[in-house]
Amino acid sequence: MHEMVDGIVVRGPDSAGVAIYGDRELLPEEYSSVSLLDAPGDTRQRVAERLSHDADVSVENMSDTTFIRAKMPSDQLVALVREIVPEASVIGAGDDSVIYKGVGNPMDLRETYRLSDVTGWQGVLHTRLATESAVSAAGAHPYSVNGLSVVHNGSFANHATIRRDLEEKGLTFDSENDTEVASRYISYRMQQLGEDLQTAVEALSEEFDGFYTLLVTTEDSFAVVRDQYACKPAIIAEHPDWVAMASEFQAIAHLPGMEDAEIFEPGPGKVYTWKR
Repeated sequence: MHEMVDGIVVRGPDSAGVAIYGDRELLPEEYSSVSLLDAPGDTRQRVAERLSHDADVSVENMSDTTFIRAKMPSDQLVALVREIVPEASVIGAGDDSVIYKGVGNPMDLRETYRLSDVTGWQGVLHTRLATESAVSAAGAHPYSVNGLSVVHNGSFANHATIRRDLEEKGLTFDSENDTEVASRYISYRMQQLGEDLQTAVEALSEEFDGFYTLLVTTEDSFAVVRDQYACKPAIIAEHPDWVAMASEFQAIAHLPGMEDAEIFEPGPGKVYTWKR
């Protein structure tokens, strides 16, 4: 991932976000994480005062992101953090995933995020060129909900209608971004309706209007889908030991074993999924 930034920084020099799955140095067994933007300076003190010593809580600032880790289930940690620091925005949480977002050149942020030291089984990194909103950490991708993350190139024309429908079902949102609508829609279908990732993403393709390429990751799988016109770029390399996806070939050209990988462009309207 550290080297892949070289190949995609030209597509988005404004900011970068990352989701990391399975790094036991960042998130040991039985620990969970929550990531915040706009957290107050006394967040560490507030959280430490509410959690017992057994929770082994730690708080770290990574660019614009405040990363909180504790020995407890993620749903409990998120609820507690929302209560303790209600002025902050939750940008991600999970039992096996870590989210960072920040403004700045992605070549610098990859050092801030210590990508060269990351381990695990899956990672996502997105660099952003702001076109319809201000340059901010809040606008960086991925948009993460309950361990599910979405990276989105494109726009959804009917996201406001789908947002209202999800709000009527009891869902709450942390931003006005159309990508968050997609992430909460997929998460709702998987968690509330019991669908698998393939089925949930297929439903999104039928209900959402627009031009897009989506990368959707969960804590045991990931999916890639493009709209019916497939105008947003994507390239996939499938190796016997790994799968990589990027918007530019130069981002994956250096990966070890590329000569043994099947390289292809995902077709229009088709959902591709892989499971750990």
